[in-house]
Amino acid sequence: MNDFLWGAIAALCLGIAVRFAWFWRNTRDRLFALFGLAFTALASYWILLEALHPADEVRHWFYLLRLLAFVLILVAIVDKNLARRES
Repeated sequence: MNDFLWGAIAALCLGIAVRFAWFWRNTRDRLFALFGLAFTALASYWILLEALHPADEVRHWFYLLRLLAFVLILVAIVDKNLARRES
C-alpha cells in the first residue's frame, strides 16, 4: 500500500510542478519557478524512496531533498515580499 501511495504523491507533485511551470511561462514570476522546482524536488524524493526502498540507516539522506524543497519555498516567499517592498 505504501508503494501505491508514494507513487500517487509523486505523480501529484509532478502535476503541481507542471502547473507552476505553466504559470511561470505566462507571467515570468520567479515565485512560480521556485515553487515548481520545490515540487519537483518533492516528487524526486518520493520517486527515489519508492524506487530504492532505502534502509532506515540511510533514509535520512533522502530528507535533504525535502529540506531543499522547503528552503526553495521559503526563498520564493521572501523574494516575492522583498520585491514588493522595492516597487
